[in-house]
Amino acid sequence: MTTPIIQKNEFTDHLVALQKKICTALEEVDGVAVFRHDDWTRGTEGGGGHTRVLSNGKVFEKAGVNISKINGVITSAMKDMLHIQGDSFFATGLSIVIHPYNPFVPTVHANFRFFEAYDTNNQIVDQWFAGGTDLTPYYLFEEDAIHFHTTLKNCCDGYAHQWYPLFKKQCDEYFVNKHRQNEARGIGGVFYDYLRGSQAYPINYWQDFTIANSLSFLPSYLPIVHRRKETPFDSKHKFWQEIRRGRYIEFNLIHDRGTTFGLKTNGRTESILMSLPPTARFVYDYQPEPHSPESQLHELCLHPRNWLGV
Repeated sequence: MTTPIIQKNEFTDHLVALQKKICTALEEVDGVAVFRHDDWTRGTEGGGGHTRVLSNGKVFEKAGVNISKINGVITSAMKDMLHIQGDSFFATGLSIVIHPYNPFVPTVHANFRFFEAYDTNNQIVDQWFAGGTDLTPYYLFEEDAIHFHTTLKNCCDGYAHQWYPLFKKQCDEYFVNKHRQNEARGIGGVFYDYLRGSQAYPINYWQDFTIANSLSFLPSYLPIVHRRKETPFDSKHKFWQEIRRGRYIEFNLIHDRGTTFGLKTNGRTESILMSLPPTARFVYDYQPEPHSPESQLHELCLHPRNWLGV
């Protein structure tokens, strides 16, 4: 394989440092649970990763902050799925999924990654950055949604004002259970893929952009956690949380490209499926009570909202 370019080295080093920073911050907020650390290898195919999972905490029921760094042959299935050419590849990424215990604290997901493809002479034929962050509340608090989207917008605006509305739209269109009449998984965020270098925006620009977005993860989420983690709740609220968690599972197993890519490239199944919540419900034809807070959240998920008037 070709000698790694500077983007590959810098980005991977950044992800390693960020994984440690995020896990330390989450442990401090939880105050009880700590992350379990697992290293894994991809057998003879190349690469591996470092998985960190927190379980049964006071604040976080389950949290995963995982790094993967893999390489190998580009199969026909990968070409069809990713719409790429080439003979071999390198991919690295950081995946974050946090499922809180309190139903008034939202679930959050983030992913930041880099992909590179090579020809038979080990020359780079394609490379791109991708990533994003999205929020899945169970109960709607407008100030939380506005804070989350404002943080992401401010980060995007540091590069160009067109990125937030573009990548928010892509997020709204991606995190959707199309089999449920286009019901959104949550209230969105930003999502971007295939950020390739060009004359206007070279690959280093997208590296810097993706790093900046990854650094906005904790500021976008932790203030919401602190605001809601002590909110009283009862079994009714947990029931609704688990109903919505079922929708989360449906999206990840049916539509999520990252899950599909990990499984098709022989990634570690335990690390890939760490994104699933520890408990969930699938109740036949469940409908929330009309005009209830649960119904309000459900209606919101059917109609994406412009939180910042952009």
